[in-house]
Formats: sequence, structure tokens, C-alpha cells
Amino acid sequence: MKESETLDINLLGKEYQVACVSRERESLLEAVDYLGKRLDETARKSGAGNETVAMMTALNIAHEFLQLLHGRGFDLPTLKRRIGHMQTRIEGVLAQQEKLF
Repeated sequence: MKESETLDINLLGKEYQVACVSRERESLLEAVDYLGKRLDETARKSGAGNETVAMMTALNIAHEFLQLLHGRGFDLPTLKRRIGHMQTRIEGVLAQQEKLF
């Protein structure tokens, strides 16, 4: 049986009680902190009401997630290629250094 607990959280000045499994407490608190920062950022930039801020923030986070999910947010092949080029250059420089000693 999973141990469950209730967390009191605050988002946009409103208190919520959220149930979570004890072993997931830390990751949930991390998510609350992340969401709180994003909500506050959106609220500062837009000056909109809480409901609009929540919807705008949810849309932005969903968009970012989908970009990563579909591979458009992070170009792994290009990154691997660049790391390969850097590794080749480093190995070349190290080989030249070894010749000096």
C-alpha cells in the first residue's frame, strides 16, 4: 500500500491542498516551485488576472513540452556532430602537445 500525504501549496496567492504519494513529495514540490515561478513571470509580464495567467502559463508549458517531445526544442544530431568536431580538434591539439614533450 502506498503512503499518501497532503501538501499545502500556494500558487498565485491562493492556497491548495494536494494529495501525493510520500515518495513523490520532493518532485511534486519541485514542480510547484517551477510552476509558481512561471505563473509569477507571466503575471508580471501580462498584468492579466489569475485565470488568464494560469491559462497562458499552461499553454506556454504545454508548447515547450511538445517542442521537446517532437524533437524541435533540442537538436540532438547537431549537438552530437558538434561534440564530435570538438573532440577531434581536442585530440589533434593533444597529439601535437605530446610531440613537444
